Amino acid sequence: MSPLLEEIKDPDTVQALVQLLRTRSYEEIRQRMYDSPPGSAWWLACKTELDIRNGEQMAAALSATSRVLERLRASTEHFEQLADTLFHTTGEVRDLLKGTEESGRRIEIAVYAAIGITLVQVFNLVFEVFRKR
Repeated sequence: MSPLLEEIKDPDTVQALVQLLRTRSYEEIRQRMYDSPPGSAWWLACKTELDIRNGEQMAAALSATSRVLERLRASTEHFEQLADTLFHTTGEVRDLLKGTEESGRRIEIAVYAAIGITLVQVFNLVFEVFRKR
């Protein structure tokens, strides 16, 4: 059996190397992985450590995404409530404007009536003045 396969069969060696790599930078781990032949203990340890770190980053990203989605869901619900309120308020304003329009028409008729009555009174007054002469 080749020594390379014997190294791979010894998980304690790979696990010890992974523990050693925990404090190393990404660049150092990648460089050591590229310097080691594929399948060697160092290569497996580097790959394992990179997979662990990538998994941790993925979990953190998923957690952050979940929090953002929850905030978006809450914001969407809030906007829906605001839209409903706006819809009802717009309906109330529409009803008030209709009432105001009807009141405006009544005031317009009252003004025309007042002008008509005033004109009748003025003509009556002029007629009375000329009649006495």
